This record gives sequence, C-alpha cells and structure tokens, in this order.
Amino acid sequence: MPEFWVASGHHFARRNAAGRLLVTDELILAWLARPEVLPPADACAAERALHSRLMDKPRAKVSGIELAAIKDADARENWQFLLRLRDTLLEAGTIEEGYQAILHKQMELPFVFTAQLLQLILRNALDGCDDPQVLRAAECFFRPQRAHVKDNKLLLADEELVTLFEQEMHASPLTAMFSGGVDSLDVLGGGNEWTYWSRSDAHTTVLNFGGDPKARAGMAATIEAFLRHMLVLEVTVTPQSVADQVDLRWFVGLDPVGTAIGNALWNGAVPKDTLVGLFRMELPADKRVRSDMQGQPVWLLLGLGADHTIRIKPQNLLMGLPLVEPVLS
Repeated sequence: MPEFWVASGHHFARRNAAGRLLVTDELILAWLARPEVLPPADACAAERALHSRLMDKPRAKVSGIELAAIKDADARENWQFLLRLRDTLLEAGTIEEGYQAILHKQMELPFVFTAQLLQLILRNALDGCDDPQVLRAAECFFRPQRAHVKDNKLLLADEELVTLFEQEMHASPLTAMFSGGVDSLDVLGGGNEWTYWSRSDAHTTVLNFGGDPKARAGMAATIEAFLRHMLVLEVTVTPQSVADQVDLRWFVGLDPVGTAIGNALWNGAVPKDTLVGLFRMELPADKRVRSDMQGQPVWLLLGLGADHTIRIKPQNLLMGLPLVEPVLS
C-alpha cells in the first residue's frame, strides 16, 4: 500500500487495542521541532533552557514561572499553546480522545495545532485507503482550500499554495508567468491519480469538486470514515446534484458558510453566499439517534463565501448530529 501524508507524523505514534493513536515521546519531540516552537538564534536563555529540557524529557512538567521567564511574548504564547495541547493529549491518552477533550472544553488553539491533530486522526481513519480522490478530498478537512472556476467547473486548490503563488506574482510577475501559477497545478483525475502518492505532502493536486463526481464521492467517503472512527457510527453519505425535496429538519454546516446558508434557509431568508456542496446523510438504526430523527436524513451543507476560501470544520460533524447524548466515544 503506498504511503501518504508522511508529514502528519503518524509514524511517530502507535495504535492502542481500539485503533486509536497513542501520544508518544517521539510525537511530542516532532512537535518541539516545529518552526513555531523551535527557539530562534536570538531566543532568550529561559526559552532555550526550556526547549533543551523538554527535548531530553518530553513529558516533563513546566511551571508558570518557567513560562513567564520567556522574554518574547509571541514565543511565550506559542509555548503556552503547545504545552496546553501536550498536557490535554497526555491526560486523554490518545490523539482522538484528546481532540474530543479539546472540543468539549472549547479550548482555543492556533489552527496549525488543530490541523495537525485532524491530519493525524484522518491518517489513522483512512489507513489502507487506496483511492487518491478520497485522500485529496480529506485534505480539505485540515487544509483550507481556495476555490476558482475554470471551464464552468469549481476547482479547489490548497490555499497555502495559492497564497505562495500570489506572493510570487507580486514579487516577480515575470517569474510567476513562467511558472504558470495555479493553472500549472494538475487537476486530479483522468488517469493521473497515480501521481498523488508521490506528492501527497506537497498538496499540489487540484480537486475537481464541481466537475468530477469522484471528487464529491471522495468527500462523502471521508465523512463516513471520520464518523466511523470517531463516533463508531456507521452512516451513509451521498452527494446530491440537485437540491429538490430537501427537508432541512436537521442540517449540519460543514463550514461556517454552509452553516450560515442553512440558518438562512431555515428562517425563510435568501442566503447571501453560494451553496457548493450538498450531501444526504442516512443515520443507522442506533439507540444514540434521537427518536424524532430515526429514519430521517441529515443534510450536510458546504458553502462558499466572498473570500473564495473553504474552511471545513470537522467538529461540526462530531457535535452537530441528532444524537440523544452528543458525547464523543
């Protein structure tokens, strides 16, 4: 089976008997090497000493006095975030349960850290997947996507990559013209899927979300795998090409724009943004499902706002389903 998402650090973790990822010293050490945490050359002695101590003992307790001694305010804040994340995960025992704890506590963390957790979780949930369309769609769950229309098809490209192209255009327009910019990226499909494996960590493929049914099916499969892994809930998700006969008795916005669209429709108003993805979820005959939603579909909405960026919030799926007790397993 080809490897993918090596940068997630999944090879530093181990699975427990339930298939969840254990928090290992190796994983913590990898996070300590992140550029947001690694002390720069001009870091103060207190920060360098803290980093050195944790590199030797990744689970060591850190006092408030040690953190307060770090002179640079940004560095001090980054350390506070990292240590809060580390301690929450260690207390929970696994990456998955740690992520659940973060949601329940409504803990504020920089996106870079939550994205790291989500990538690890999805790497674990999709282990053994051999469909590049599914894996590319899954990238949308931990990496924002920039949308653009070409040949009347909605294409999704990695936002970070698009931003780099835009910066290149401003810095050196001639060089950018030769590089081809976003248009030089390959749209996944049509026989080039095999190339995904060698560049999954580069995020250089474009998802043909509006023109290739396999792309939307890939997102549906990702949602199913995510809920199966996190909630032990066997749902069936089907992409919809038309919005006829949609009863929004219960809906979940896959992103903030999708939530706003659903709220507007529920209140009889005209949404100001564009609905770009609609999925029908069938819930299982499970005692955890609310009695009034037994046999009823849940509609999943994905929207596109004025900034043309899609930011999926997987936590909406975990917290927004019609369960009797919306507790995470």
